[in-house]
Amino acid sequence: MIFFYMLDPMSNDRIHRFHTSVSGIELPAQFTFPFHYVPHPLAVAAAGEVMRYVATRVEWRHELQAGKMLGVLVVTGDNGLGYLAGFSGNLCHSNDWDYFVPPVYDLLQPRGEFRRGEAAITHLNHVIAQLEHDGQAAACQRRIEELEAQCRTHVAQWKSTMRASKQLRDAMRDSGCLTLQQEQALIAESQYQKAELKRIKRASAREIDAERARLEEHESRVAQLKQRRKTMSEALQERIFRLFVVSNARGERKDLVDVFASYYGCKRLPPAGTGECCAPKLLQYAYRHHLQPVCMAEFWYGRSPVGEVRHHGHYYPACQSKCRPLLDFMLQGLDVESNPLAQPSAETVDGERLDIVYDDPWIMVVDKPAGMPTVPGKQCAVSLLDRLRQLLPQTTGPLVVHRLDQMTSGLVLVAKTKEVHKELQRQFAEHSIKKRYTAVVAGQVQGETGVIELPLRPDIDDRPRQLVDPRHGKPAVTRWKVIKRGHDGTTRIAFYPLTGRTHQLRVHASHPGGLNAPIVGDMLYGTAGSRLCLHAESIAFVHPVTHKEVTVESKAKF
Repeated sequence: MIFFYMLDPMSNDRIHRFHTSVSGIELPAQFTFPFHYVPHPLAVAAAGEVMRYVATRVEWRHELQAGKMLGVLVVTGDNGLGYLAGFSGNLCHSNDWDYFVPPVYDLLQPRGEFRRGEAAITHLNHVIAQLEHDGQAAACQRRIEELEAQCRTHVAQWKSTMRASKQLRDAMRDSGCLTLQQEQALIAESQYQKAELKRIKRASAREIDAERARLEEHESRVAQLKQRRKTMSEALQERIFRLFVVSNARGERKDLVDVFASYYGCKRLPPAGTGECCAPKLLQYAYRHHLQPVCMAEFWYGRSPVGEVRHHGHYYPACQSKCRPLLDFMLQGLDVESNPLAQPSAETVDGERLDIVYDDPWIMVVDKPAGMPTVPGKQCAVSLLDRLRQLLPQTTGPLVVHRLDQMTSGLVLVAKTKEVHKELQRQFAEHSIKKRYTAVVAGQVQGETGVIELPLRPDIDDRPRQLVDPRHGKPAVTRWKVIKRGHDGTTRIAFYPLTGRTHQLRVHASHPGGLNAPIVGDMLYGTAGSRLCLHAESIAFVHPVTHKEVTVESKAKF
């Protein structure tokens, strides 16, 4: 059991007292691993208080209803237990409100480095916009097209004249009554016509080239200004990131440029917006005020963004592109939970027998446990491919024909020869292999069956998350059917993917344009749980050697 007393915050102190009863809740043994976690009850209590508080702030209502990532950090200090609250980016044109922790660096200072640099770049934007919309380039292009058309017409007319003259000369020669003087006159006329044609072409070319030179000069000026803008922007970005100085639990300090250089082993500017997410703001405030971090959580408040899956009140991991390198430094000195994705589960201990559902001299189908990656990745967890190589040491080639997400369990098709692997991949490419998944989703799904068509693409700023993008996404189609409706508000669904995009079933389940009901245990698109309730239950294919249809099934364990 933990004991605490109400904090009596000093002036400008952003620590909040727990009004929710937390007596009897044990402190976590380790700090939250921010990229894959189940929120601790203390963090859940703090998040509940933050949501109740922000609901009372009328001036924030419109922006918060539109959607914002909020965060909490439970801390201990001289006055006992409390929590800090933070928001990502800006809120109602400010990045510093009394209830929330302040920014690591205030970009919005009226006379600050960012504002001055932004003003210079904005002025340059206006100059570029004026040049691009002053009509000069369009006028030059129109004049070039007019001159080219005039040249074509003039040349065509002159060639027509030349053909008529040639026909007359040929007729006179055929008559046999040409004198030497007339013959010489005809030759001279032909030479003149050819020379005149060249002069017409050269004169037109000079006019066109002059107009093209004016167009190129205009475009070159715009390109130079854009390059100057890019250089100014990159220089400003680096100066700003040098002003974002963060600490870790050891008391070490680094600016964001050095943080990213250390993480990647080379100079690499952070993405725009780095340092403005909830987690770094919360940790930086705690370190600055000598508070001990206990646990943290980030959650979405408001509507889901267009194309992205976020649900009100659901907890989400920190982002990868901006926060992974940053938190890697800021968490140093804290006793942090291990990454569960990098740790073999009880089912995946090296050496334990795989559950083989089908086996013959050419093909094997195994039931991959949840938590085991299909192939080796950046994490150190033992992969299915590692285990297969142990199991089939004489086999060469790719072995694994297709992949399942690490947290998805179920049937994976394995080829024992390169020829069989190639044939099975052909069947996948032609969509002739039939797969059925079973999932439990958090919500009562409307309807009994249907088809979801939501094109997907990777979120380049937060891999491996996927975005719904009708313009740039690849087609993704899923057929679904309700199996059973639970009394606990969940629904068991059968999914039949007609395409095979990354996280297709998880996004199609969670997105408002799909089922609007995230799969239970989905940390990326719903709410974390003990496991992701998604299982590849059935696979049917034509055997590449026997040419018979094979159907393999494995029931879900949830």
